[in-house]
Formats: sequence, C-alpha cells, structure tokens
Amino acid sequence: MKSYLLFATFALVAAASSCRQSAAANNESQSPPTTISRGDTIAPDSIPLPAIADSIDYDTTQWQELTALDSTIRLDLRYATTNNFVGQILYDCARCFLRPAAAKAVVAAHQELRTEGLGLKLFDCYRPRSVQYKLWEIFPQPGYVADPRTGSIHNRGGAVDLTIVDSTGQELDMGTAFDFFGPAANHQYTKLPDTVLVNRRKLKALLQKHGFTAIRSEWWHYNFTARAYELADEMWPCPVE
Repeated sequence: MKSYLLFATFALVAAASSCRQSAAANNESQSPPTTISRGDTIAPDSIPLPAIADSIDYDTTQWQELTALDSTIRLDLRYATTNNFVGQILYDCARCFLRPAAAKAVVAAHQELRTEGLGLKLFDCYRPRSVQYKLWEIFPQPGYVADPRTGSIHNRGGAVDLTIVDSTGQELDMGTAFDFFGPAANHQYTKLPDTVLVNRRKLKALLQKHGFTAIRSEWWHYNFTARAYELADEMWPCPVE
C-alpha cells in the first residue's frame, strides 16, 4: 500500500512539472506582457494606440492648419516672404492657421469651387499679435493696418485674405493686386472690366454663403462672423524639410 501511494505521489508531481514546463514554453512563444507606469500588468493588445498625429504641434480644439484639412488649398502667404507691402519677412514659415470653425468654412468654400475646376489661394490667415505690432510700427495707418492694442480679426484667427484660382493655380483677375492700397481695391469701386466685377462678386457671394463678411476697402479680406475669438499670439515651429 505504501509503495502504491509513493508511486501515485511521484506521478502527480511529474505531471504538474510537465504542465508548468508546457505553459512556460507556450508563454515564451507569445508577446510578453507590458507593464505600465502604475505597476499594473496588461496585455499588449489592450494598450490604446497613440493618435496618428506626430506631425501635429498645435491644439486642434483651438486651431486648425488649412493644408492639414485640405492639401489642395493653395498658399501664397506673403508675410512669409519679402513680396508684401512692407518688403520684409514677418513670418518664420508659411503656415496657415485659423480657428477650427473658420478653417472648416474656408475648406467648404474651397471644395465648392473645386466642382467648377477652381479653388482658393490664401494670402494670409491667423496673424500673431507680435507681427501686428511690427506692421503697425512700419505702417501705422488705421483702415489699412489694425492698431495692435485692440488687434484685428487676423490676430484672433477668424480672418482670411484670399482669392480664386483656376485649375493651374492662375489667379482670376480681381482688378488689383493683394494689399493694394487705393480706391480700386474697394468693393464699391465699379470702374473696372465686367470680368473683374463678376470675379469679385463670385468670391464675395461664396464667402458670404460660408459665414464670412467682407470689409469695404479690401476685396480680398473676409471675416468669419459665426463666433468671436480672443486675441492670440501663438506661434508654431517651421516643419522640418
């Protein structure tokens, strides 16, 4: 009887050892568990993937970059070049930001134009308030440059300077260049060819349809009216080439 019990005990121990070895071998063939900072161990499959937004360096609840929403929108941000009325580079790089609702409205207008083989080109978008001070120092003319102490809609992320382009990127004739300071840039100025007046009306009707209003003196400038935004001075780094 004692011999039988010893044999049974030996068999049970051997079986348990075999199960442990089998389980260990099975675990080695799988991904090891991941330990998170608080010490809890969780399976790798249950770890949420990071947002695919490594290139996004801004708060998307407060700002949107136009080309991130629609890469077909053309940019010609003049203050990132010397091709502007002050002849100086004021932006480190040509990135176009707006408040989210305003950005989505511009994209909607652009996509509507694309059904006609046309599109939008942006000359200016959000303008940091520090840049507004630089403009004011160079050209302190109310009516053309807003006093930075009160700021402009550009400084709030709710204004755009823009025009319409054809499928090749050629600008439609609007009668004057962007940032032309004179009566001919005025919406009420009618001593222009009919084609120019038609193009201006087209741009104005499109932007008004999508929640923007024009200002009297500049055919290219539109303010988003659905919301009022606070003055801002955020700036973001230039993308690495």
